[in-house]
Amino acid sequence: MPETILLIEDEADVADLVRYHLKKAKYRVLHALDGAEGLAMVHQERPDAVVLDIMLPRMNGFEVAKKLKSDPTTESIPVLILSAKGEAESRIKGLELGAEDYLPKPFSPRELVLRIKALLRRSSSVPASEKTMAGPFVLDRGALKVTLEGKRLDLTSTEFKLLSLLLGKEGAIQSREDLLQEVWGYSVTIDTRTVDTHMRRLREKLGDHAMYLETVRGEGYRFILPAGKP
Repeated sequence: MPETILLIEDEADVADLVRYHLKKAKYRVLHALDGAEGLAMVHQERPDAVVLDIMLPRMNGFEVAKKLKSDPTTESIPVLILSAKGEAESRIKGLELGAEDYLPKPFSPRELVLRIKALLRRSSSVPASEKTMAGPFVLDRGALKVTLEGKRLDLTSTEFKLLSLLLGKEGAIQSREDLLQEVWGYSVTIDTRTVDTHMRRLREKLGDHAMYLETVRGEGYRFILPAGKP
């Protein structure tokens, strides 16, 4: 059975273009014309991924993304924001709300399909149950959860994968390009600031324990156990 992509887009020309190329890539495509309809369809159809425009009637894309990523029943569904609002502030806002990717208009249909494939590949590539403990962290890859001092962290799927990768390679520096490849599955050149945005949000959720994620200037990031923290 083909994977299902929900497109939430009110511009007919853009919607036709996206549907054509996704169907050509053998995906089942659903289409909603506004944010409220799209949100309802997510709950009804349980798509494998959502392609979401920002400038929508009734409920804009930022609101839709926020609702999807704050609901435990839908937070794991990958979201790609597709919008003419290509400014850095809009892109960062979308990523901070939990969206996994952001593609500005006009876009290459081939790049869109590649990004969708990458989203789906990483959302389904979590291995069987395996627990890793480091300092106050306990990471359970099978259950897709991380506990910090016994309390479960509220992480998006992308934040979970970032922390899982860094924690699993404790002490080793991971470049932004490496993280894009491993976590996002990208083999094309994109803005590495995507990594920085997600890392900043992840650190905020770690609070006083953000020190375990170290920025190595000019190189990337790594998970470290501070001195005196077994």
